[in-house]
Amino acid sequence: MTVREGSLEAPTRHPLDWLNPQFYDESAALTEMERVFDICHGCRRCVSLCNAFPTLFDLVDESSTGEVDGVNKADYWKVVDQCYLCDVCYLTKCPYVPPHPWNLDFPHLMLRGKAIQFKQGSPTRFRDVQLASTDRNGKLAGIPVVVKIVNSVSKNETVRGLLDEHLGVHKDAWLPDFSAEPFRKNIAPSKPHSVRDGQRTPGKVAIFSTCYVNYNEPGIGHDLVKVLDHNEIPFVIAEKEACCGMPKLELGDLEGVKALKEINIPMLAKLARAGYAILAPIPSCGLMFKQELPLMFPDDADVQAVRAAMFDPFEYLVARSKDSLLKTDFQASLGNVSYHIACHLRVQNVGQKTREVLQMIPDTQVNTVERCSGHAGTWGVKSEYHEVAMKIGRPVFRQIGDHPKGEMDWFASDCQLAGHHIEQGLQAAGRETEGKLAHPITLLRIAYGLA
Repeated sequence: MTVREGSLEAPTRHPLDWLNPQFYDESAALTEMERVFDICHGCRRCVSLCNAFPTLFDLVDESSTGEVDGVNKADYWKVVDQCYLCDVCYLTKCPYVPPHPWNLDFPHLMLRGKAIQFKQGSPTRFRDVQLASTDRNGKLAGIPVVVKIVNSVSKNETVRGLLDEHLGVHKDAWLPDFSAEPFRKNIAPSKPHSVRDGQRTPGKVAIFSTCYVNYNEPGIGHDLVKVLDHNEIPFVIAEKEACCGMPKLELGDLEGVKALKEINIPMLAKLARAGYAILAPIPSCGLMFKQELPLMFPDDADVQAVRAAMFDPFEYLVARSKDSLLKTDFQASLGNVSYHIACHLRVQNVGQKTREVLQMIPDTQVNTVERCSGHAGTWGVKSEYHEVAMKIGRPVFRQIGDHPKGEMDWFASDCQLAGHHIEQGLQAAGRETEGKLAHPITLLRIAYGLA
């Protein structure tokens, strides 16, 4: 061990060695957890990020020795279960990540644990697999004859009680509605704008719509199209599309991730090599293509091509602005906006691009909240975690509701799931939210005065 304290270098990430049989060796994984947990116990700077670290530190403090060696290794899985792979500890807090010699990657160690659990078959596997099958769920629930029934049933107290008791979906957790008109089937074609490449940006866009935008809130996608059209940026939609794989990754189903990758990557790589910027309007999906797939398949040239072409929409728009190719002919102010930056956008390490664009709008005051909301995709709807998810989100709910300039006119998150989670937290605190939640892309469409 070295006596060196912390690291001044930028974090780097080692490829995920998931194809190595040793990756699934439970004994080896527990030994590595002991090493990492001992370092975390001696540092504790991540204690406020999520519930994984308080769970670990409570196990240590309540052990017979007060050290990690006093914790029963069987209890390590309690820490694994509390991690929802937000990656914030790695990118913003931990001083011992590579290139530091201690080589600490807490999220990917937890991912290894989840992969072992998934391969062994956890007690909640059926529930977890159903929640992670977002593309399949959207296709089934989005059938026009079915969608009204599904949306109605999801709000029925009796049904929600049964789902809580028998499936493990918390009765009070917000669940998204499904749309009878999926985005991909109803997208307006691009107008024949000329391609204007900038120094930083390709002048044409390919949209990876994501399961959520396609099946749950297609309006976000339509608003993105309107913003692109207003800025005279021609676009196409990806020829075919499956789930990005993030829900499967969070479950530890790495073979499931691979299967989805083999659907998405060949088609996206063609677009990347044809000079398109690829935009994913949900941060978790963008992160999957920018970070997780490249780390799982570091030698796949198509994966690396997609990584280089993938943009968050606001990352792309700020780069267009720097290329002097973004219109700023805003027709409406937004007033007081409380903006939550999603964890999976923070760890893309591109800066607060959404905030930069919203601050371009005249008479708009942006209150930025840079903390985890606690929703974490499917994690926050599960019966055993929902109350913890609400607890984690309380500081965010308060900061979103208390705009420093006065009454909040709008609140938004790049992750619309987090946005609805925040809405639920605000409502629980007695705050008025009616008509105030909007995705940042929708806010930009409103500011441009586009119908």
